[in-house]
Amino acid sequence: MLSYSTIVLVELNRYYRSPQTFCCSTQQPNNSNNNVNNHILSHPNPPPLITMPTGELRHSSPPITANNNSSSATAAAFEDNAWVWAQIKAEARRDAESEPALASYLYSTILSHSSLERSLSFHLGNKLCSSTLLSTLLYDLFLNAFTSDPSLRSAAIADLRAARERDPACISFSHCLLNYKGFLACQAQRVAHRLWQQSRQPLALALHSRIADVFAVDIHPAARIGKGVLFDHATGVVVGETAVIGNNVSILHHVTLGGTGKVGGDRHPKIEDGVLIGAGATILGNVKIGEGAKIGAGSVVLIDVPPRTTAVGNPARLVGGKEKPSKHEDVPGESMDHTSFISEWSDYII
Repeated sequence: MLSYSTIVLVELNRYYRSPQTFCCSTQQPNNSNNNVNNHILSHPNPPPLITMPTGELRHSSPPITANNNSSSATAAAFEDNAWVWAQIKAEARRDAESEPALASYLYSTILSHSSLERSLSFHLGNKLCSSTLLSTLLYDLFLNAFTSDPSLRSAAIADLRAARERDPACISFSHCLLNYKGFLACQAQRVAHRLWQQSRQPLALALHSRIADVFAVDIHPAARIGKGVLFDHATGVVVGETAVIGNNVSILHHVTLGGTGKVGGDRHPKIEDGVLIGAGATILGNVKIGEGAKIGAGSVVLIDVPPRTTAVGNPARLVGGKEKPSKHEDVPGESMDHTSFISEWSDYII
């Protein structure tokens, strides 16, 4: 009797092998139609080629409270979703042929599914299941959420793009989908947040517990997270109940967005759009980190940080001084520039 992996290899060869060469690049696509063509794997029944809209690498993101329901925005989101999913499947076919040991895994996780929502639901269900919390139950739970709430789908796409664009270690969209625990934890937390809002707190907390156990990422299900968010490495990230994270934010490992003690109510940080928080930073209390601000690695922040400024140290101080802090023009959450403040902060030389 043939093994399952052998059957999968036969099916992959049957449906996806082609005498044509692969043309799926590991580089981020740009706006050129020719380059878009180079990112779709050639096979006997290729998906339709989709031309990405201008500026596809950096979508302008509305505030997380915005309600953008225009037909043009919906069409653009659908086109973006379709392009990214076609790219993910192309990458999976390439990898299945080049590395047969992964063929069964890639087929069951990506290639056998008709949409990103189904693939992501299957993958999360298998990652987060336990002996008493079954993968089939979790699959249905995730799929219902992703198919019922378009904002969850668009956020997942934006997060995939964030990882692919900002992290040089991210070699492909499929790499992020399969292996980036920060991405996976964030998608699962969004579903837990949806359950929390539906007054299904016990299930939301059970899911929260599994996310913390499996990914070592502890984000309370009541916390609100925007889109285009990158949890880079993600190990040891803690985000409290009343925290808010805006759009296009990048957060490194061992970051804490915590409270200040036993006081209840609105007690956690509010992170506005485009913020970069370096590794090991701790932000405590109901403080605001302004749009485009930068928090240096290892900093302890206890007060508000103005927009487009840099806070560094323990306790954190503003680069340039409190009265006239230095301002930067770039968006650190997207540029991932961690150290440009060094010359202004210290003349210490090793």
